[in-house]
Formats: sequence, C-alpha cells, structure tokens
Amino acid sequence: MAFTLAACAEMLWQDKPIEWRCAQLHEMGFQVGLWNWPDHDLNKLEASGAVFSIMNGYLEGRLSDDAGADMLLASARETARVGKRLGVARLNLHGTGLGEGGRPKLAEVATPLKWVKAIDTLHRICDLAEELDVQFTLENLNLPVDHAGVPFARAEETLALVSAVNRPQLRLNLDLYHAQIGEGNLIELCQACLPWIGEIQVADVPGRCEPGTGEINYAGVARALQRMGYDGPVAMEAFAAGDELAALEAFRANFTVAA
Repeated sequence: MAFTLAACAEMLWQDKPIEWRCAQLHEMGFQVGLWNWPDHDLNKLEASGAVFSIMNGYLEGRLSDDAGADMLLASARETARVGKRLGVARLNLHGTGLGEGGRPKLAEVATPLKWVKAIDTLHRICDLAEELDVQFTLENLNLPVDHAGVPFARAEETLALVSAVNRPQLRLNLDLYHAQIGEGNLIELCQACLPWIGEIQVADVPGRCEPGTGEINYAGVARALQRMGYDGPVAMEAFAAGDELAALEAFRANFTVAA
C-alpha cells in the first residue's frame, strides 16, 4: 500500500515560473497542487506535463448566506471548467472566501442558522459537481496563527459539514498542519475523518515547512494511516526550510512506509 504524493507548487521555488515548478515536481514523481487559477497561464500549465491533485475551487463567495452562496456557486462553476481542462482531481473550498494573507474577506461567527445555510450551499455544490463530473473538497484551517475569523475552520467543523452532506462529490481536504495548531490529536482525527477524506495535506509546526522541521511525528502519522487502510493522496503544502529538493525528499521519506 502506497500513498499518492503531491506538493504545492505555489510554496516552492518562488523565484521560478509556476510552470517550471510544476514540471520539476512532475519529474520528481509528485502530483501538483495549485491555488488560484487566474494567477497563471493555463496553456503553460498544460504544457508542463504535471498531474494536478488539487487547486482552489472558487474565487469568491461564502457558505453561510444567500448572496455569498450564489457568488460561490457561480465562481465554482467557472473554476470547475478550468479544473476539467487541467485534469485537476479535486477542487478545494474553505468556510469563507480568503483575502490577503489568508484572512477572511468577511469575518463571521458560525451561528446555528449559518450552519443550516452552509449545509444547503454544500448540497448545491454537490449538485454542480455531479452535473460537471468533478469533486470538491472542504479544507480545515487554523484560527490562532493564519486564518482568524474564518467560520467552519476547525477540522471537527469541516468533518461535521461533510459528513452531514454525505455525498461523494464532497470530501475533506484534511490539513494536518492546521489541525495541529488548532486541535492536535492527529491520528485519532484521521481515524474519525477517514470515511470522508479526499486528500491529506501536511506541513510541520511551527513554521509551516517540510516534515521533520517541527513537532509533528509525520513518520508515525504515516504508519497510522497505513494501518487504517488509507492509500489516497498526501500533499506537502509547505515551504522549504532550506533546499527545496531536500525538503521534498524528506517529505517522501516520511510517507514511504515499509510493508
């Protein structure tokens, strides 16, 4: 049993063109993660030869109110068409639209009525995904360090939403960097989320660099995931503490589990 390994091109070799980064990751055997497609030349991304694991699945909108949901659906429809063009496997969502530095464009508290609306919005997302034959993921974030004011940010909240919707068009993008900052208990969290995971993303804490630079025992997490029977994608969404090639090989070593 082996994990499919990917890496976020946006956070590595930031002095190089994005298509160069994608081609380099592809050559090393990694699938590629992206953020917002309008930032890039789609023709050059296609020409890179990369296999794209995930990218942001919207450009604006929110889960929790009518106007935000309508914006989200329109944006997701446009993005899904781009995703199909690039062959992106998963289109990623957050609890609300993110702005500069990952801060929410509209900070809010998730009231009971907003929970009801968020579930309705995610059902509409699933209807869209079914129509266009794509899959969306909902990512957990952290509030203390990177994303203060985002609703539905904790992994327990994204799990509650995705499991309530419970449709194959919507899975979890379980980000263990964010979960370690906000919640911890990562192995039991993975076990609880397992039926709904579409992708797992990793970076170490503190610093958001590659596995082995912080406090998380990612080799132990990898062994636990193998015992659970998880063999899906694991993506390094992290900066390199030093050399990018060394960071990627450290990531690969942590998630290469002996039978």
